[in-house]
Amino acid sequence: MENELLTRWRLILGKGEDGSCDGTGCQLSETEQIIDKALESVYDSTQGSDLKKSASLLKRWLGDIRHFFPENVVHIIQRDAVEKLDLKSLLAEKEFLENAVPDVNLVATLMTLGKAIPDNCKHAVGQIVKKLVDELYSQLYFKMQQALTGSINRVELRRNTSFRDINWHATILKNLKNYQPKYKTIIPEVRIGYGKKRRSFYNIIMCIDQSDSMAESMIYSAVYGAIMASLPSLKTRLVVFDTEPVDLTEKLPDAVELLCGVQLGGGTDIANALKYCSSVVEQPKRTVLVLISDLYEYGSPEHFFRRVAKLLDSGVKIIVLLALSKSGTGMYNRHIANYLASLNIPVFACSPDRFPEIMAQTLNDMNIG
Repeated sequence: MENELLTRWRLILGKGEDGSCDGTGCQLSETEQIIDKALESVYDSTQGSDLKKSASLLKRWLGDIRHFFPENVVHIIQRDAVEKLDLKSLLAEKEFLENAVPDVNLVATLMTLGKAIPDNCKHAVGQIVKKLVDELYSQLYFKMQQALTGSINRVELRRNTSFRDINWHATILKNLKNYQPKYKTIIPEVRIGYGKKRRSFYNIIMCIDQSDSMAESMIYSAVYGAIMASLPSLKTRLVVFDTEPVDLTEKLPDAVELLCGVQLGGGTDIANALKYCSSVVEQPKRTVLVLISDLYEYGSPEHFFRRVAKLLDSGVKIIVLLALSKSGTGMYNRHIANYLASLNIPVFACSPDRFPEIMAQTLNDMNIG
C-alpha cells in the first residue's frame, strides 16, 4: 500500500529538473513509465512540444491515455493538452482528431475555431461531433420523452362510465368511504372511467445565443431541439443569433449538420432575434420561447425589453436560460437578468439533466385546454 501511494505521488510530481524522483525513491515499472511519459507530454513544458512535431507520437499518446485512464480523466487530459500545447496547431492534426475521445469540451472548442480548422480535418471533426451527438441523444432522449409525455397527453376522467372504461385505481380511491367491513368489500357508488385522450399541441421556439461563451449550451440545445422535434405533439423551431438571427429549424432532424454549420462569435443582438421569433409565432398561448443567452446585449436594452413585453402581452411563455451546461452556472448580465425576473420570467442556469423536467413543468403550468 505504501509503495502504491509513493508511486502515485511520483506520477503526480513528475521528475525533478535533474531527472530525479523528487525524493520518493520509488522505481517505476515499465507500464508506469508509459503513464509517466504520457503525463509529461502535457504537464512538463519541456516535453509537450514533441507531440506537435510528430504525428506518430501524438497518435501513440492518445492511445496511451485512453488505455491507462478512465474516460472522465481522458477528457480532462485532452482539454489540458488543447489549452497548453498551442490550440490551433494541435487541432489541425488529423491524428489528434481521429483518435480523440469525443466530449462536450472538445466539441465546444472545435466550434469556437470554426473556419480556422483546415479543410483536410473537417471530416474528422464531423465524426467527433457525430459520436458526441449520438452519445448525448441516447442519454437524453428517454428523459425528455418521459418528462413530456404526461404534459402532452392528457386524459379526462369521467364519472359513472361504462364497465369497460373503468379506471379501477381512481374508482377505489373515490369509494373508500363505502367500505363494508362485514363483506370486506367496497360499494362502487361512483364509477370513475377513462375519457377520451386529448393530445395537446405546443409550439417550442429555442432561441440560442451564438457567443463563444455559449458553445456548450449550443451543443445541448441542438440535441434537445432534435429530440423535441421528433415528438409528434411538439412543433419545435430553433433559431440562433449573433447580430442577425438564423433559422435552423430545417436542420433539426440532424443535430450533427446543425452544429457543424454554426459559426460562433460576433455581436449579440437579442432584440433583433426576438423580433424574428415574434414573426414566426402562430399560436401565442400555446407557445414556449426558450431564450438561451448570457444576456450581454450589444444593442439597446430598452429595445430588447419592448420585444419581451410584446411577446408576454401576446400570451407567449418565456423562459431564459443563462447557461445549459454541466456546471449549471455561467457569467451573465445581472442587470438584464434581474429586470426579466421582475416580469415573472423564469431566469436561471441549469444542467442538461434538469432541462426535461423544466420543460414539462412549463407545459403543465400553461393550462392549455
